[in-house]
Amino acid sequence: QVQLVESGGGLVQPGGSLRLSCAASANILSFNYMAWYRQAPGAQRNLVAIFTVTGITNYAPSVQGRFTISRDSAKNTVYLQMNNLKPEDTAVYYCSTNTPEGAYYWGQGTQVTVSS
Repeated sequence: QVQLVESGGGLVQPGGSLRLSCAASANILSFNYMAWYRQAPGAQRNLVAIFTVTGITNYAPSVQGRFTISRDSAKNTVYLQMNNLKPEDTAVYYCSTNTPEGAYYWGQGTQVTVSS
């Protein structure tokens, strides 16, 4: 069983920045990937950014150039640096991973609200 704990969400004005953290209870380098998803009210959950075990990163077009995913394997933690935030970035952000055994895990989510 893998536990993922997100933190760092909050209220920020448009144009501001936040950094989300996702702490895993196991070695993140043993996972196929670490990813951030988000879900706005009434919408489906969508992929925001992904960091594969081989070091490849990929982003949703809507956040490309504004968000950066990174990892600290010594701390088993993945980060999402979010810059130039827009109201449409408002959502609950979830951390997720997939293990070589085929199991999927999700964190509890952290709320990000972008509003003036």
